[in-house]
Amino acid sequence: MQEIYQFTVKGHIDFDWSEWFDGLEITHMDNGETRLSGPLADQAALFGVLNKVHTIGLPLLSLIRLEQTIGDDALS
Repeated sequence: MQEIYQFTVKGHIDFDWSEWFDGLEITHMDNGETRLSGPLADQAALFGVLNKVHTIGLPLLSLIRLEQTIGDDALS
């Protein structure tokens, strides 16, 4: 089962970074922030994205786990 996460970082990042961020959707906000959102397989994937945010020096403003999940249980 995959959990859906939403990261908000300060600044706008290029849409081409989506693949590097494990395929998360990149949305530019009007206030100059970027939202990265989508499913992650497990906590290792979550920490991987957090490490990537840290590695390129993006200020992390928020991280939210959304209630929606993707998996066998969600399909039945």
